[in-house]
This record gives sequence, structure tokens and C-alpha cells, in this order.
Amino acid sequence: MDEQLLTEKLIGYDTSTAEGIKQCAGFVKGWLDARSIDTRQLDCRGLPVTLAEVGPADAETTLLLHGHIDVVPGRPQQFEPHVDGDRLVGRGAYDMKGALAAMLLAVADLRDSERVRVRLGVVPDEESEEEAERGGDLIVAEGFLGDFVITGEPTDMHVGVAAKGVVAMRIRVDGRAAHGATPWLGENAILRAIDVFRAIQSLPFASRSSELFDRPSINLGRILGGDALNKVPDTCYIDVDVRYLPEQDPEEILGEVAGIPAATIVSTFSRPPAMVDPESPFVRALCAATASHHDGEVTSVGRDGASDAVSFLRAGVPAVEFGPLGAGHHGPDEWVSIGSLANYRQAIVDFATGLPQHLAAAAGGEPG
Repeated sequence: MDEQLLTEKLIGYDTSTAEGIKQCAGFVKGWLDARSIDTRQLDCRGLPVTLAEVGPADAETTLLLHGHIDVVPGRPQQFEPHVDGDRLVGRGAYDMKGALAAMLLAVADLRDSERVRVRLGVVPDEESEEEAERGGDLIVAEGFLGDFVITGEPTDMHVGVAAKGVVAMRIRVDGRAAHGATPWLGENAILRAIDVFRAIQSLPFASRSSELFDRPSINLGRILGGDALNKVPDTCYIDVDVRYLPEQDPEEILGEVAGIPAATIVSTFSRPPAMVDPESPFVRALCAATASHHDGEVTSVGRDGASDAVSFLRAGVPAVEFGPLGAGHHGPDEWVSIGSLANYRQAIVDFATGLPQHLAAAAGGEPG
């Protein structure tokens, strides 16, 4: 099975639902079992985390490949993949079922590896809003780690050495009720909530920039307000998703938002930013492995999205994001480049195969 066919199979599962996640994880485990790859599954809040590994158990170096099968919700036709030239279009094609398909094939390619242990961890909840008991944290708790981690998030064949953190918040905005026929006698909480969001966009933290990021990301994800058509709503909740720069303090951001007169923060969700040394011998080896498949610079990339890499970074394991070419993740026309899937698979295989030599050269002070 090649990269395109395997990606199409994975896209076909609606993994925005618990049932679809279970079915897809079952397929992934069956695919690995059929190739005599040591595979098992853990339970994370009723959803399966799939673990697999190949190569010698006593290898000096262990590489962990990390992926997720869950996706954000999509329309039914988005789970019916189709091809448009080099583009494979479908929900999750770019984020990140294409990368996962290539990782599965790379693990199979590396079954006979003699010097590197290669592990694969596939989680069901990267897109979830759960702050605790996450799949990535369960992998860490299980001790299923390595010396270096690649998570297959979208990077267009760049090596992502930084990712923004998340501080999401639910904010209550109060108004005054009145009859819908006389709205001037009330104060519409939904309209006030829009003003609060505009105020958040104008706070000092929103204009910050850094070497890898030109600004934080601020998104109004949900509006929950109103309980009757003929009533001026007196309460509205908005869910605001802030992706902050690694140099920023999330508590300071929350403090700025709390200072808006009409805003009351009622709950939060946070994940720290991801940062790894771009001069790490592992990063340099991965850049060398992918250089032949990429035009121009391949490292020093910062991703606007948050990353499960933080689970491994908190455990002291360097982790980067690295994925194939594509665009439109979470959008209606999400696609991944079919040609880049083969390049991505080969880059991972070349990286794993050449890693002992690169590490030995780095230890000896020689270029990798």
C-alpha cells in the first residue's frame, strides 16, 4: 500500500467522532499487526492510544514518531477523499493523516533497522480541548519515549523548532433584558460581547512579535447567548482562542483581558509553547535528511498552532514538528501533496538510518 492509498483510507474515517476514532485506531493497529510490528493500545478517556515499535531493544538511540488520528469536524463529503492533480483533498489530509500514513510506512521500512529503535505513538485527542489526561501525556507516563521526537504536524517539509502556546478562555458578558420589540430599553449582551472581542484584539499583548512570529493569533471560536427570539439577551459567553508567542506570559495575557470592564473570565484552557534548540544534533540531522527534498532553508520555523510536542519537551525529550506539503488544515479544501508524502516518508527513513553517524560526528566535533 502506497502513501496515497493509505492516506485515503485514513481520511475515510470520520475521526471527529469517538466512534470514528475507535474504528480508525482499529484499522491502524490491524495494519501494523499484519506487518508483524509489535503493537499495543492504551486507553485514554475511553479512546485508544496506539503504540508500536521496531528495531533492536538495546539500541543506543531511540526515535519516537508521534501522530494523531483525530480531526476537527467536517462535512460528510470531506471524508470522501479525491485527487486534484498532485493534491489529495479531504478532512485531515494535511493535519495530519497524510503524515501519519507516511510514518506508518516508514516504520514498516525500518523493521530491520540494526542501530536505531523506532517507536510510533498515535493519539486520539490532539484536537481536543481537554487540558488533563491527554494522549501525549499518557505516552510519557507509560515511559514510551526516545532520545528525539518528530510529531507530524503540518510544516511543508520544514523542521519546526517552535510553536505558539495556547491560552483559551470562556468570557461572560452581561447585558440587560428587554422585550425584543423594544430593544432600546435593554442592553444586548451579544453585541457587547462582540465589543469585548474587539477590545481583546487591541490589547498590548496582541501587538507583540518575535524572530519567528509576527504576532499572536486571536480567534473568536464560539458565541453562546440568548434564550428567546423575542427577548434582548442579558447574558452571552464567548470562547476566545489565543495562541501566544513563546516569549509571552499567559498570566499577563489573562490579566489584560480581565481588565476589560465588561469581561468576566469564567474558565480557561492552556498549553505551553514548544521550543527546541535549532542547533541540536538531532535537528541538524533531520535537516540534512530532508534537504534534498526541499528548496531553501529547512529549519527555524515557528508554527502558529499549538503542539503535542510539549508533552515530550516537559519530560526533557527534544521534539520538533515536521510534516509534508499541503494547505488548508481545518478549512473546507484541506489538501496534502501526494508527491511530498513519498519524500516525507523517505526523509524519515534516511534520518533514522543516518542518525547514529550524525550523532557520532557531532560528539567528535565534526559536522553531521
